[in-house]
Amino acid sequence: MIDIRPFDSLGHADHGWLDARHHFSFAGYHDPARMGWGRIRVWNDDKIAAKSGFPPHPHRDMEIVTYVRTGAITHQDSMGNKGRTGAGDVQVMSAGTGVTHAEYNLEDEQTTLFQIWIETDKPSASPSWGAKPFPKDSREGAFQLLASGNGDDGALEINADARVLGATVKAGETIAIDAQPERHLYLVPSGRVRVNGVEAGPRDGVAITGEDRVEIEAEEDSELVLVDAR
Repeated sequence: MIDIRPFDSLGHADHGWLDARHHFSFAGYHDPARMGWGRIRVWNDDKIAAKSGFPPHPHRDMEIVTYVRTGAITHQDSMGNKGRTGAGDVQVMSAGTGVTHAEYNLEDEQTTLFQIWIETDKPSASPSWGAKPFPKDSREGAFQLLASGNGDDGALEINADARVLGATVKAGETIAIDAQPERHLYLVPSGRVRVNGVEAGPRDGVAITGEDRVEIEAEEDSELVLVDAR
């Protein structure tokens, strides 16, 4: 099954400094049919104005992955961590027993990012944070593992049976990834693509399950972000 969630159908909140699209129910946006996808609970497509951001706020028992599309985000938290994550790079935070964090765009330009929450497999674990650069030229024409439940292949580690992957693909090219039919995959492309023959537009959500192989044909140059979860 491949279900396209058109970008224009996503939840929308414009706070001035933050222009957010919600793939799943979040904050003031509630859709009983879009409460998550498997263990993926949140996928927000955020635009954050220059010199603004999220002030300190708490979380617990959630795996939070931030994929920066353009610009950069600067993180600081109650564990004493602080770091800047730039375009194409990833940060992860396991909220565990509880953590307070802030995410600021300290740049002179708008920052765009995906904020992805995955339900934890280890409730009440110790909280942690990590970040890592992933040069885009290292994932041209193939998926690169960015974060996973066991930190394989140098990926960032999260406390969930899930994989976060990224790729870039040029117009006219096709890439593929093996899947397990019982799992839940969610893909967001930056350009127009066809997923097992089904067309998806820029920043649409593509919810996939019941497939043992996923082929993505790019109709436009595209950056792909894919989560594979229970």
